[in-house]
Amino acid sequence: MFYKTWRIKNLAILAVKKIVNLANHSQNFTITSVSLFGNLFFNPKSNIMTHTYQISGMTCNSCEEKVKKALEAQDNITNAIVSKDNGTATVTMTKHLSLASLQNALDSKYQISEINNPHEIASETGSWFETYKPILLIFFYISLVTVLIQSTNHHFDWMQSMQHFMAGFFIVFSFFKLLSLKGFAESYRMYDVLAKKIPAWGYAYAFLELGLGISYLLNFDPIITNTVTFIVMSFSIIGVLQSVLNKKKIQCACLGTVFNLPMSTVTIIEDGLMILMSLAMLIPLFN
Repeated sequence: MFYKTWRIKNLAILAVKKIVNLANHSQNFTITSVSLFGNLFFNPKSNIMTHTYQISGMTCNSCEEKVKKALEAQDNITNAIVSKDNGTATVTMTKHLSLASLQNALDSKYQISEINNPHEIASETGSWFETYKPILLIFFYISLVTVLIQSTNHHFDWMQSMQHFMAGFFIVFSFFKLLSLKGFAESYRMYDVLAKKIPAWGYAYAFLELGLGISYLLNFDPIITNTVTFIVMSFSIIGVLQSVLNKKKIQCACLGTVFNLPMSTVTIIEDGLMILMSLAMLIPLFN
């Protein structure tokens, strides 16, 4: 067993040396490829991956160096190739790091985002149901429970059904956010207009959702509950609209970090639905 392991490592060393020699005669070969190949031999259990990101805010060579050092200082990042001219950073990592984690590693002067890839978009479109299955199932179950509650009434009460739907919505969504509160706050900060300026808002938002869910469930002061919902969700949708319209490929934080849902029109519909429902319940209260 020892001889076999020793033999494999020696073959790996020879292979890496040959690749390095070839690299000296090839302009298109980078040292990143060599390090990746070496890691595959000496650490076969590692999950090496490389992602290219868009970096804005770099104006000089010093910026390149600052971004490179900041990224490479993070755990699980083995190499970062930063280009001021292209505004990109090609990051090699042994474990996937969220965009929020990478952004937190950088100075606020620099903004990192995923580069739109037509092939990735096509792939996402092809598996749209699989991508959004978690949120679709949640909406289905909440809607089912709401309808079943109304089936016990003599007639269908739309106001009460919206109240129960929003109670279920906020309680379930806050549950997923609270499973990883820090992860949610970091992801939410990537696009929410308030969380960007006040990081603590990301932490408070999850508890606010839970509070709204309980308020709807107990029918606590409908005017206050619906007004708070309308204001909060109206602010929330601003960041969502900006991200979708600017075609930023970032993770939607609506279900925390449990599910990797992309920011899209589905998120706009989700927030928009809450705004319309709260407004629909609010208007009759003033008549």
